[in-house]
Amino acid sequence: MSARFEASEDLTLDIREEGAATIVAARGEVTVFSSPALREALRKITDGRPPRLVLDLAETRYIDSSGVATLVEALQTIQRYKGKLVLTGLNQRVRGVFEIARLDSIFPMAGSIEEALKT
Repeated sequence: MSARFEASEDLTLDIREEGAATIVAARGEVTVFSSPALREALRKITDGRPPRLVLDLAETRYIDSSGVATLVEALQTIQRYKGKLVLTGLNQRVRGVFEIARLDSIFPMAGSIEEALKT
């Protein structure tokens, strides 16, 4: 399965399955305007209980607190059913948001999609 979802004019999601994992590539900005659509997409994905969800943020230019809250919610949902959420491709600006909020120790992070599929 592969799908492209225009979450907002600022955010596009490319969703694909690779083995038992679902990979979501977020392109653009995750803000108060686009995070509700991201939340809905992640909710639909986690309803299917994928064992591993990889969120590729390599082309995510910016994430605000509402975007971070959306990812925390997804992480909690996945942990409840014993799945795994791994973030990958964070640029320094996006990584900084997670570090300031001290969430870099909560979210599993990988250097690449390939690494995220193995962790």
